[in-house]
Amino acid sequence: MSVKKMKYCVGGEWLESKTEKWMDVTDSSTGEVIAQVPCCTADEVEAAIAAADAAFPEWSMTSISKRTQMMFKWRNVLVEHLDELTVLCAKELGKNLAEAKGDILKAIEPTELACATPFTSQGVASLQVTTGFDTASYRVPLGVVAGIVPFNFPAMIPWGWMVPLAIATGNTVVLKAASYTPLTSMRIMELFYEEAGFPKGVVNLVTCSRNESELFLTDPRVKAVTFVGSTSIGKHIYSVAAAHGKRVQAQCEAKNHALVLEDCDLESATNAIINSTYGCAGMRCMALPVIVVQESVADKFVALLKKKAQALKIGCAYDPETQLGPVVNTKHKESVCNWIQKGIDEGAELVLDGRDVVVPGFENGYFVGPTILDKVTPEMTIGDREIFGPVTVIKRVKTFEEGVAVMNANPFANGSVIFTQSGYYARQFEMLTDGGMVGINVGIPVPSAYFPFSGNKDSFYGDQHVLGLDGVRFYTRAKTVTKHWYDEHSAKKAVDTWEGTVERV
Repeated sequence: MSVKKMKYCVGGEWLESKTEKWMDVTDSSTGEVIAQVPCCTADEVEAAIAAADAAFPEWSMTSISKRTQMMFKWRNVLVEHLDELTVLCAKELGKNLAEAKGDILKAIEPTELACATPFTSQGVASLQVTTGFDTASYRVPLGVVAGIVPFNFPAMIPWGWMVPLAIATGNTVVLKAASYTPLTSMRIMELFYEEAGFPKGVVNLVTCSRNESELFLTDPRVKAVTFVGSTSIGKHIYSVAAAHGKRVQAQCEAKNHALVLEDCDLESATNAIINSTYGCAGMRCMALPVIVVQESVADKFVALLKKKAQALKIGCAYDPETQLGPVVNTKHKESVCNWIQKGIDEGAELVLDGRDVVVPGFENGYFVGPTILDKVTPEMTIGDREIFGPVTVIKRVKTFEEGVAVMNANPFANGSVIFTQSGYYARQFEMLTDGGMVGINVGIPVPSAYFPFSGNKDSFYGDQHVLGLDGVRFYTRAKTVTKHWYDEHSAKKAVDTWEGTVERV
């Protein structure tokens, strides 16, 4: 069977790539290659930047009202295609259907936020700041924005975190879709022009390697870069793009910790942890891969976690009964399994091993079952490095204070969670944790799109986070205007050093 070769989108047109290098896209549940995407050439990436740059003047001058009306229409297009996009996401990534639907819904939610741009992008103004002088500060678009996308959320990140606020505020965009999971993003790109009817060039899409994407960091037409991915690449993007005068927001790795105290509702806490640590097969930066447990309840908690993890139904991503689907591809499965072995070699206690899972009828799928490693100590890298798979490590502590110290010793600080019935400890945790997104008896403390996705430490590089008012500020710059109108008296006065904007008592 021939494999479909995909195109790239520049200026609203789908074009055949001249590349000699093609990248496989697989059905994660079967291992079958379902498409190939081009590793676009440097010239093709440059053409995408040029198309976005050419579209910017007219789009940026389009009224906020009209842009908002188009965002309302775009939101409805996504809703109409929710089921289609859900299955496509599940197939190429491995999320079960509920998780894949959530991926699409999390693209729709920021689109709804973008519909509020007439309010969220408002500036400030004052009349008679000094005698005869008025001042107003406006938020205006930047220009071309480059979005560099990871594989694990092919709808939410490019079409939720990046595109809606960028275009609603008047910018144009070039997306570098993830080569592992580009099909969902490409289908949304088709809908963007075919059904929503946006002007050509407002959003462009390429697939390429890291080499070609370096153009985004250095091309003077690109004014901002938004990135989600590994910390090493995020640091590189931040340093290079910033050195070229660009704005950067780099959302990077995580190793979120949960603190389970002895006074918590253990059953409810375990249910939340099962969802957060094994949901999306652990392939999300807001998973809970590390559980810091007070020793007095540690044995009971680990036994309960193991029981619930073993009960999860592992299977084909697009089987409605599946609770835990495969990881994205064979390379990623090997990486996760290697980390499990490394944890064992470092001395962790293997409580549950998911490396040998086989799903009947899907023997070639990239399945890794729930895995639990207990008694992980500070010198073990398994407890501090991101694995990005359905692997849970347990760190045991005696006290609340020791637990917070263990958590804050980690270089990442995307999210952190506490399970407790104590208002005192919950409040202390809010103040003391380094985590940028904090959960109190909430396993996945991801805020809605109306608040920023606010990671800290090595989980984020930049000045403004994605989403919320931070996102609006990232995609706009301030333009402050001071006005003065001459009358018959002021026209005869000499102009002083500060032109009347400094007024003495």
